[in-house]
Amino acid sequence: MIVVLRPGLKQDEIQKVVQRIEGFGLRAHISEGKERTIIGAIGDERLLADQSLESFPGVEKVLPILKPYKLVSREFQKANTIINVNGQKIGGKKIHVMAGPCSVESREQVLESAIPVKEAGATFLRGGAFKPRTSPYSFQGLGEEGLGHLARAREITGLPIITEVLDPRDLEVVCEYSDILQVGARNMQNFKLLTEVGKLDKPVMLKRGMSATIQEFLLSAEYIATEGNRKIILCERGIRTYEVETRNTLDLSAVPVLKQLTHLPVFVDPSHGTGRWDLVAPMALAGIAAGADGLLIEVHSHPELALSDGPQSLKPEKFAAMMQELKRVAEAVGREL
Repeated sequence: MIVVLRPGLKQDEIQKVVQRIEGFGLRAHISEGKERTIIGAIGDERLLADQSLESFPGVEKVLPILKPYKLVSREFQKANTIINVNGQKIGGKKIHVMAGPCSVESREQVLESAIPVKEAGATFLRGGAFKPRTSPYSFQGLGEEGLGHLARAREITGLPIITEVLDPRDLEVVCEYSDILQVGARNMQNFKLLTEVGKLDKPVMLKRGMSATIQEFLLSAEYIATEGNRKIILCERGIRTYEVETRNTLDLSAVPVLKQLTHLPVFVDPSHGTGRWDLVAPMALAGIAAGADGLLIEVHSHPELALSDGPQSLKPEKFAAMMQELKRVAEAVGREL
């Protein structure tokens, strides 16, 4: 439920309401808006029994949250969440593009992508050091060595890093190097991992599972939020259907639906969403037109030699051309790139 407080309450008065909520065995999550402070009372509401919070000093009204996900819902927070990462504000008017190779293969290979994507207007560098692969015989990533290559590229380009974490045991080392943690599609319902990243003060990009409904997607985000971390970015990356012409079916309708249901930023990954480099630009343009706050794009200087996902990677010159098209679409929908 949502507990709406009266305007002008002091911090000690707010804390008394929090203590009251927690006294019933519920968890209290405070959200301070421009006009109102609200508290999300999360847990089994049957614990309230016949008790009423509306009569408690400082409480204006109590409203139910009808969605099964609470903290990430628009019911809990009307205003869009803005996540500040090294001065880059995600979720506002500016559209962010996170670009780079699927896998970190070498120091030189990362820089061959990082420098041109920076010059083309990308605001974040993506790259995988720990790779979840369908086959155990496929390239699994360079691990901490790969993280070091990303960090070096950040020093040279100034681009903050987003990289995937697969295992709670790797969180400490990945957090040491990365600016944003990525939880991939295969781990969307790895609830232990979600719980652990929820305990961190570090932005998290959560990618939609390959067969996940939107409700399941948002409930996974709720796992992170209930642990205290609200710096969550959602990413639509395609779902598995009967279609075989593309790697996945990119569900662009999920973008406006998510924007209605949640206050969290929403990104689109047209690289994994299609699996084809020639479809990346059209779907990127469509994603921005649909209302996405950003894009995740795979770029490789020599995709024919890439150790993973070469067929869906753009060459730097193709990426630069796409960025020019994106600027025009962004302006047309009242955003900026």
